[in-house]
Amino acid sequence: MNDAVCEVRTATESYPIFAGWGLLGELGKKMRRAGLGGRANIISDEAVFSIYGARAAKAVKEAGFAVASLSLPPGEPSKTIETAIRVYDWLAEHRVERDDVIVALGGGVVGDLAGFVAATMLRGLPLVQVPTSLVAMVDASIGGKVAVNHPQGKNIIGAFYQPRLVLADVETLTTLPQREFISGWSEVIKHGLILDPQLTQFLEGHAEQLIGLEPEDVTRAVARSAAIKAQVVTEDEKERGRRIILNYGHTIAHGLETATHYQRFLHGEAIAIGMTGAALISHRLGLVPEELVERQQALLRRFGLPTACSDVEVEAVLRAMELDKKVRGQAVRWVLLAGLGKAVIRHDVPPEMARTVIEELITA
Repeated sequence: MNDAVCEVRTATESYPIFAGWGLLGELGKKMRRAGLGGRANIISDEAVFSIYGARAAKAVKEAGFAVASLSLPPGEPSKTIETAIRVYDWLAEHRVERDDVIVALGGGVVGDLAGFVAATMLRGLPLVQVPTSLVAMVDASIGGKVAVNHPQGKNIIGAFYQPRLVLADVETLTTLPQREFISGWSEVIKHGLILDPQLTQFLEGHAEQLIGLEPEDVTRAVARSAAIKAQVVTEDEKERGRRIILNYGHTIAHGLETATHYQRFLHGEAIAIGMTGAALISHRLGLVPEELVERQQALLRRFGLPTACSDVEVEAVLRAMELDKKVRGQAVRWVLLAGLGKAVIRHDVPPEMARTVIEELITA
């Protein structure tokens, strides 16, 4: 699948998303076709770069780009303003120019961090997202949300800054640690739950093939999920309306991540627990029947995702939720389900209901 599977079109930007098995060798050609030039600055993490750095650099060099590369320690603790300053220093030492390209090679942490640097260095450098994790392929690399974390909240220092293209080589998932790979399915499942019943049915019917990395099925799931994200971003680039529904499960998830200092949960694991909580709230508000809550839980568990946790301080989760980006007028904006494939935004979830559900999730 070498042609773009979808395209993001916003008021100011338009860019293709490529998803296919073995696409990394075409990176340089795709960049040239997008009108990019200058030097390619590959920013990655040490784990990803050790596997794919040379292949990415070769593909870019063969298209005539000069290449420089920087690899950073992997994981969420690297997504800080201090690490961004390290990247700024490196770019300044290499005398970066405004036509030079930032190539983010890695998972969501690399994409967010490198994208934040691209958005702010020299008031904006061209950005290419090359996601190598499932979460990044279907979610983080698409839509231009770039950020670093602050001790008091996840992603609260950031910007909207669209890439020039996204290239997802689905084959890179074969070297992803199993826990990270499983974690990524939560975002795919989320897209089905909020917008696409057919995707949900596909996931239910092909779980074993998807977990087993069958190329055709995995590529199909990634392409469809990416297209869903692209369509929502096209409709609402800066999360003023419809795009908020993509935060299904994220309110509790970000609270869990912040309360555990980003050390305990992978993002997708926290999302799975958060979606469990959001579905429970949806049911208790009378929006969905219990059968849908159970169907969601069964699907999450089939992909090996958690639906509860233990040993997390409830008060810390609640404090972090109050600081979350989705809070408006001191009221948390909850994304809930009103049916399979139908999400709603509610501002009237009673705080005591939210507290009760979180206590159930953590002590279950």
